[in-house]
Amino acid sequence: MVNNDDLAQLIIDCKSGDSKCFSQIVDMYASRLYGYFYRLTGNKDLSDELLSELFVKLVEKIASYKGGSFEGWLFRIASNIFHDYLRSKQRRKKLLDVHKVQIESEITEPKKSGNEQFDLLEIQLKRMDADTRELIMLRFYSQLSFKEIAKMRSEPIGTTLAKLHRGLKKLRELMQ
Repeated sequence: MVNNDDLAQLIIDCKSGDSKCFSQIVDMYASRLYGYFYRLTGNKDLSDELLSELFVKLVEKIASYKGGSFEGWLFRIASNIFHDYLRSKQRRKKLLDVHKVQIESEITEPKKSGNEQFDLLEIQLKRMDADTRELIMLRFYSQLSFKEIAKMRSEPIGTTLAKLHRGLKKLRELMQ
């Protein structure tokens, strides 16, 4: 990763239209953002599609970035893209059908990762509602701070903490 000063300069260069800088940002964040989408959807092709849409939005919206956590800003865009995707009735049905098939197949034939606890975690996360799953992904897989998550979700930090606490409690119950 680059330091904050280098990132700030990279963003300034992106705002001026330097395509090389956009490529650097894509290289820096693509794997984490892909992982975020994949954890939410469980679908590689869909994750690629959403990631592509995110980077198109990045080019379109970079001028609106006003400072603060760039990662938080990027993940906010990612979250908005994911929620826009869910709002589409046809796509939402497809996502639910994909999850249903994945859950059923994983319950009957779990993956052989060598780590049964991890496999169980993956299954239980897919059973949770999208909002709770997203909170857990942002905090533990994307490693955003509570403050960044609350800001990107436009809610008080206490609300974010309470939702995450309830989600983790539910996940613990499902894991037992």
